[in-house]
Amino acid sequence: MEYALVARWLVLYLALFALGLPLVARLLPRSAGRGAGLAVPAALVVLSVPAYWVGQVTWGPIALAAGVVSLLLASALAGLDLTALRRREIRLDVEIDRDAATDAAAVFLLGFAFVVAVRAFDPAVYPVGGEKFLDFGLLKTLERSAVLPPEDFWFANEAVKYYYGGHLTATLLAWLTATPPAFAYNLALAGFYAALVTAAFELAGAIGADRVRSVATAGGRLSDPRSRRRIAGAFAVFFVGLASNLVTAGRFALRALPEPLRRGAAELVAARTDYTVERILAGADSFSYWSASRVVPGTINEFPLFAWLNGDLHAHMMGTPTLLLAAAVGYAYYRTPESDLRRRRALLFAVLPIVAAWQAVQSTWSFPSVLALGWLAALFAPADPRTLLPGRGAVRRLRAAVGGPAETNGGTGASETTSAATREIGRITAALLVAALAAVVAVVLASPFLLGAATGGGERSIELLGPEMRSGLGALLLVHGAFVVGLGTWLRSELRVERPWTLLAALAAVVVVGTQIGFAALAVSVPLLVVAWVGLRTSESIGYGAVLVVAGAGLATIVELVYVNEQAGPGRMNTVFKTYSQVWVFWGTAMGVALSGLLSRALSGSAAADDRAGDDGSSESGAVRRLAGLPWRRVATVALVIALVASTSVYGVLAVGAHFERAAAGGTTLDATRFVETDHPEYAAAIDWVDDRDGRPTMLEAPGTSRYDGGNDGRPNVMYSWYANPASSLTGVPTVAGWQHEVGYRGQAAYLDRVRDVDAMYTGNESTRADLLRQYEVEYIWVGPGERARYGSISFGSEAIDVAHRSGDVTIYAVDLAALDGEASNA
Repeated sequence: MEYALVARWLVLYLALFALGLPLVARLLPRSAGRGAGLAVPAALVVLSVPAYWVGQVTWGPIALAAGVVSLLLASALAGLDLTALRRREIRLDVEIDRDAATDAAAVFLLGFAFVVAVRAFDPAVYPVGGEKFLDFGLLKTLERSAVLPPEDFWFANEAVKYYYGGHLTATLLAWLTATPPAFAYNLALAGFYAALVTAAFELAGAIGADRVRSVATAGGRLSDPRSRRRIAGAFAVFFVGLASNLVTAGRFALRALPEPLRRGAAELVAARTDYTVERILAGADSFSYWSASRVVPGTINEFPLFAWLNGDLHAHMMGTPTLLLAAAVGYAYYRTPESDLRRRRALLFAVLPIVAAWQAVQSTWSFPSVLALGWLAALFAPADPRTLLPGRGAVRRLRAAVGGPAETNGGTGASETTSAATREIGRITAALLVAALAAVVAVVLASPFLLGAATGGGERSIELLGPEMRSGLGALLLVHGAFVVGLGTWLRSELRVERPWTLLAALAAVVVVGTQIGFAALAVSVPLLVVAWVGLRTSESIGYGAVLVVAGAGLATIVELVYVNEQAGPGRMNTVFKTYSQVWVFWGTAMGVALSGLLSRALSGSAAADDRAGDDGSSESGAVRRLAGLPWRRVATVALVIALVASTSVYGVLAVGAHFERAAAGGTTLDATRFVETDHPEYAAAIDWVDDRDGRPTMLEAPGTSRYDGGNDGRPNVMYSWYANPASSLTGVPTVAGWQHEVGYRGQAAYLDRVRDVDAMYTGNESTRADLLRQYEVEYIWVGPGERARYGSISFGSEAIDVAHRSGDVTIYAVDLAALDGEASNA
């Protein structure tokens, strides 16, 4: 393996970590750890945003320099005492928690090493089982580009119509380490995973530790803030980065049942999932890491461990560290006192929009979620969101519109005659206005992308789901069940209402109704949403972890009501796919807070006071305290935590073990393109020849589709196969019509028009071919097994088209466009 490259990237990440520490310490100055684990995501955003903006004019060394200088300046401004600096003294003006920084560095290193090991045994950007051809092609085209947005390597002479921010960041890191894209692909993949789990460790740990520090404690190791930070963080790392859904554990549990019960239960599960009875009851020898990601019919239900084992360098994965950075911005606002109006406005109207704007470029599906996090933070923070709005007159008009004065610090100044519902509507309305203002700033900052690469010819519309399209109860429980149990138990233990059983009984009725009317979300995500919302309004001690629960539950519920109807994926597939990846990150981080809190209560012996009382000293009734303190309750809590960890570990043990066992015989490398030499040697020399061409010459390949006006072209399984545009995908040299993904970006008509033109250039008469070659400025024509399978024998009767390279099964022709013009004039 390329150990020197690994060391080089670790040194770079260490530098990013050091430069990011002052930034996050300013973001979370009052929190345990001071945001240390968020340093790398913060540094990546500050590095990437200026480079992206400069890249609209010139992409390359100048854009890279702009990003580096911006990061250095931002870090210096955040960390140095500017007053002392004017006196020519260098003095730090920000406090770094060294223990927390050490913990975060260790978590990052372990996460990075884990994925480096995974990818070293299986580094290839195979076209099957994912979209690695797309991801690698984006890296290569960014390497070749002179300006942003880059040219679409599957739709020559047009800009990319895809969110490419994560690939842009990976390209910047590759340039900083002088790493070719073939190696940068896997090293960037490892870095994004490490940044994700470290961010989850930090955010969960900070929430858990801050909650302990804010209330009286009853002693015990789990009541120590530093210990709670590490334990909460460790649980978050597990549930975000290593845990799976319940599919694999559920299959083994069913096999343990007696035969009549086993088959009956399997039939119930198979009824509303993507599994057959036989597949459910198959033994461990039939295990495949793939099947756990396809549970809800017609959708994709990935979780991070699956995604990184599969190895796509995809936007929904690269955007997750930034998503948690946005959640940390919301947490910073949540903890800021109402009196610090300047800081609160800066967080929601400056910092959050910058993060949101970058997320729009990096992973557009989670752009609204970043803004929603700002809305939730403003809604649930003790500070009144109405105080954020500019102008006293505007505030007075808003207060009058919602029927009463603004409350402060939990509503202590509210009029006795103002109903709780009216007050809640007032806060919701004010928070929405705040989020709308933040959205305007974010849209302006992201305008080059939103007005350019984000706009395409593909048809999109928001559609309502009918009952027949919604997820079944069994499928939802297999996907979300561990979170529902863990988070639900924690929320119930934290609930501070006078009659909790009344609320729970009402929710039970809703569950029954939901299962009867075909709306299973009423039994899964809606109860979490309601209980977390009520807890945030009635129990000050419940904290920001419940806000993450609300965020995840809201997303999980929304996708059972509406979906984006687009051509990039049939039905609701893409909507569920891209949304569930966010739900997992929110709920996985919240699980760190939840399980550490439950264990603290169970193991502290005296039912630790930090989990008993709120900041206002409120406590549960004596009867409830005695019930919670019973030994069997404490044993049951510990058993529940163990069961949750064990049940979500089965997949990882089997999948990671099978991964290393399957790939061990092939040696190790991080070269994502090495497989071409071993699996497709007849192509290798020709692809290397194309890759050596400078700039962005247009190349003609057979289109990456087997469908054309309803027929097939004879190539087997073209989509997601080696036969779909290997030359353009592995070199970044643009081709006229690549993968059929372009239908989702450009629309079916535009893509099929190009497919017809490509066919005509290979098989049409000389005049038509010449006109089209000039129209698309084609410089090279690729003729390999895929082209011969589609078109048969291929020849060009023109002196302007001559052999430039021949090796293996591939011939590459060079097109002399000037000679073509001469032939046309002579004709």
